[in-house]
Amino acid sequence: MSAPSLREATREWARIGVLSFGGPAAQIALMHRIVVDERGWLTERQFLNALSFCMLLPGPEAMQLATYAGWRMHGVIGGLIAGLLFVIPGALVILALAALYVLYGTLPLAEAVFLGIKAAVLIIVIEALLRVAKRALLRIEHWIIAGLAFVAIFFLALPYPLVIAAAALVGAIRGSDIETGPAPAITVTIGQTLRTIALWLTIWLVPLAVVDIALPFDILGEIGRFFSMLATVTFGGAYAVLAYMAQDAVEGYGWLTAGEMMDGLGLAETTPGPLILVTEFVGFLAAAREGGLGLGFAGAIVTLWATFAPCFLWIFAGAPYIDWIGTRPRLRGALAAITAAVVGVILNLSVWFALHVVFADVTRETLGPLTLWIPAWASFDWRVVVIAAIAALMLLRLHLGIARTLAVCAVLGLALSAL
Repeated sequence: MSAPSLREATREWARIGVLSFGGPAAQIALMHRIVVDERGWLTERQFLNALSFCMLLPGPEAMQLATYAGWRMHGVIGGLIAGLLFVIPGALVILALAALYVLYGTLPLAEAVFLGIKAAVLIIVIEALLRVAKRALLRIEHWIIAGLAFVAIFFLALPYPLVIAAAALVGAIRGSDIETGPAPAITVTIGQTLRTIALWLTIWLVPLAVVDIALPFDILGEIGRFFSMLATVTFGGAYAVLAYMAQDAVEGYGWLTAGEMMDGLGLAETTPGPLILVTEFVGFLAAAREGGLGLGFAGAIVTLWATFAPCFLWIFAGAPYIDWIGTRPRLRGALAAITAAVVGVILNLSVWFALHVVFADVTRETLGPLTLWIPAWASFDWRVVVIAAIAALMLLRLHLGIARTLAVCAVLGLALSAL
């Protein structure tokens, strides 16, 4: 089928941006249905090659996949339209919700609602863990990599980038036995690629440097640096980003509590757009607590820029190589190992969230090289366990969907808090 006009494609990307609820898996499925099955704008092979490449990148794979599809049809302008329309609707909603959360989040009614949302989000993360594990753990070595990744992060507190780099190295070495087809020709020169990288590095980093140097708010510089680093090291999709961000933003910077992080994730789960928009919630809260709502809006904008500008860099520099990369055995082996390590990362996130949601008081202890999280049993919250059990039934057994589960759990939070 011939490529659509830019106007027709823009309408479809706007529709996808508004309908993209339910996290990366649901968003990728929606894109596949529209772009491959209904419209025929990409072939199955082109879509899968692009998806594999985007999973190898840091950042939100669904947004990057949309950007690539737009680029494939209409070049850079098409990629910008597709990527921005995938993000902007959800970003506006999260911005409004974050402002309301700062104003009213500590009211008893809001706390009761978010009690139920936290419990549901715990099960949503576990569901993501099971889904990724089913896809990623295809060999015994993948199980070993996942287990070692969990131990390295949860018990040894090793840096996330180091864990991912080690997994990629092992996968690249082991990937030489993967069978691939003939490599297609590459249509750009190295010089063109370097110019693209230089342009998008400038677009990404110069505005953040200006904000850091010119404005009298240290928090904006901290936010820009933190989320720029996050954009370069968080491989493996949205839940891997959360695993790295949650503990650093909570334990390292003290910008918000573990419970507030869960609230932000719950809001991101119920709004359109990539799940990584939870970063906007974190940036808003961090800045708003330094200087009020006005600074909170500035913090949200800096967060969005630092999070999503790099995505355009990765895609526009790498898009001409995607079909070629799909035939490289060592790169495919590295991707498989990274995906396996992400299972361990999400398991770490699941256990860490569970401890901080079920127990109101959790302390961090060190025993030599080991890091241990010790809950205070007197702070056990039975309501969370009850709501989480119902959420597990709805999501894992009855497959009733995230939006319905979150709504029911919010109502349960209200009811049990009243008791």
